Amino acid sequence: MIKFFFTFLILLLIFFTAFIKNSTKRIDDEIFVVKENIRILKKDFENVKLEHNFLGSTERLTELKKLYFDDQLIKKNLKEFKIIHKISDKIEIKQLRFF
Repeated sequence: MIKFFFTFLILLLIFFTAFIKNSTKRIDDEIFVVKENIRILKKDFENVKLEHNFLGSTERLTELKKLYFDDQLIKKNLKEFKIIHKISDKIEIKQLRFF
């Protein structure tokens, strides 16, 4: 009876160890995938942050306007913008509304 008990106990410990090992392997795989996703998102964030910092300042935009566009860009009032809808052959123009 004691041999049966120890054999059962050893088999139970082996199965329990295999279960824990498989669970930790699955968790490690999930952690790896999440870390890779975070790495990709950090890279994208750095690119967007660089673009924002480089183009975001009004002085920089004014400088680029003078450098590349000269007098081609003009200031417009927001009330001058309209929305154009084309339904079949009919064109509808509406005033742009701001809330």
